[in-house]
Amino acid sequence: MTISRRHFCGLTACGLAAGLSGCAVNPATGQRDLILVNPSEEKQIGLREHPKILAQFGGVYDDPNTAGYVASIGGRLAATTETPSLGFTFTLLDSPIVNAFALPGGFVYISRGLMALAGDEAELAGVLGHEIGHVVARHSAQRQSQAMLAQLGVGLLGAVGGRESTQLAGTVAGLYLRGYSRDQELEADMLGVRYLRRAGYDVNAMASFLERMRANSRLEAQIADRSPDQVDQFDITATHPRTIDRVQRAVSLSGGQSGGRRLRKSYLDTLNGMIFGDGPEQGYILGQRFAHPKLRFEFSVPNGFTLQNRPDQVVATSKRDKAAILFTAARKPYQGRMTGYLSNVWARGAGLNDLEGITVNGLDAATGWVRSRDGKTDLRLIAIRFSAKEIYRFVFVATPSTMRRLSEPFQRTTYSFRRLSPAQARALRPKRLRIVKVSPSDSVGNLSARMAFDRFRQERFVTLNGLGGANSLSSRRLVKLVVQT
Repeated sequence: MTISRRHFCGLTACGLAAGLSGCAVNPATGQRDLILVNPSEEKQIGLREHPKILAQFGGVYDDPNTAGYVASIGGRLAATTETPSLGFTFTLLDSPIVNAFALPGGFVYISRGLMALAGDEAELAGVLGHEIGHVVARHSAQRQSQAMLAQLGVGLLGAVGGRESTQLAGTVAGLYLRGYSRDQELEADMLGVRYLRRAGYDVNAMASFLERMRANSRLEAQIADRSPDQVDQFDITATHPRTIDRVQRAVSLSGGQSGGRRLRKSYLDTLNGMIFGDGPEQGYILGQRFAHPKLRFEFSVPNGFTLQNRPDQVVATSKRDKAAILFTAARKPYQGRMTGYLSNVWARGAGLNDLEGITVNGLDAATGWVRSRDGKTDLRLIAIRFSAKEIYRFVFVATPSTMRRLSEPFQRTTYSFRRLSPAQARALRPKRLRIVKVSPSDSVGNLSARMAFDRFRQERFVTLNGLGGANSLSSRRLVKLVVQT
């Protein structure tokens, strides 16, 4: 019997892996998993990464009642799993981004942005159930083990022979690390549905929340002036690429439809007063102005530019001008002259033109510009020393002709950067959710007019409350509004 090189490598890898840890049957999925990471190692990974997640996503939302409410729902679901003694930790992140994820070892996270979007307790439970499903199915451990096996395969294929085979195995390893597979997402949905049903929730909540997420992603794309097909990398639809059909299939495979609780009023009561959008730790977009009460600075961008506050930077874009403004903080302090920072640290080797030192509202700064190799894009760099340990940076990006035309507006943005006094910082307030009763005289129009936004008021109101289709305003006794405190 002849065994091909491909089959030889596969058998050898499986044999080595089995020798390392053996194959165990997962009590939740019933599948025999080949995993090279044991549960105690998964717990250590989660413990090590937990502080990093908090630092990246704004920390824990500072409201014990809301955070406790999330933890109680998660605990109720975790108790119905096949591994209730795992020791789950449920964290509500102080982030406006709509997202949820889990780390190995039972660390589950949801953002207050996601919580604001959900319409009832069952929808929130559906999200938590899905993440619990990833943990119980040990999908992260599977990914890590597959990566280890793929790298093992690279070595084996290289030893058996062939540069082409080595490249193929390396490509497979790279693809695997990009995220959960469709099968893993379906499995997490199936387990989530199982735990929803066991805890007494309506299993349809998974699909209804997915509809909300899709509508919210489309609206966010519209607000940011980008194509609906361009999913923001921080959005939950990017990290969990799921479809309504797949969720409905998961429901069917997990026992079909069943009645259960939605608990809308108690959920909305919990949301009442919660910060909506950016909080003090993230800074605020106020029309064309960005102001940060904690870091105590502000700046403004030209009319026609749309501001977006992201975890790692503030971005302003103009679709009409095909131009952008990027604002970031330097990773490390620099003690020398700002021209030296620009030429020797930030843009080292870039060949900056017209490098010069400037002063921005009493702050030492430097500027210079560089053209891309193809000659189609100019980048104007600004570095501003805010304190001994803080440097803030602007990058203005446009075609050479547009850069010349926008030279004055870009200069105004640069020189709008300034410190805020303690009183000015205290005067900045976040938006908050308010739950209001719908009266017979109310309409989508008059309720939307109360939303604390300059643009897309009605679209935001409709999306936030899950209106449209069969869900009309007449079917709602309570609705969510966003107000300025």
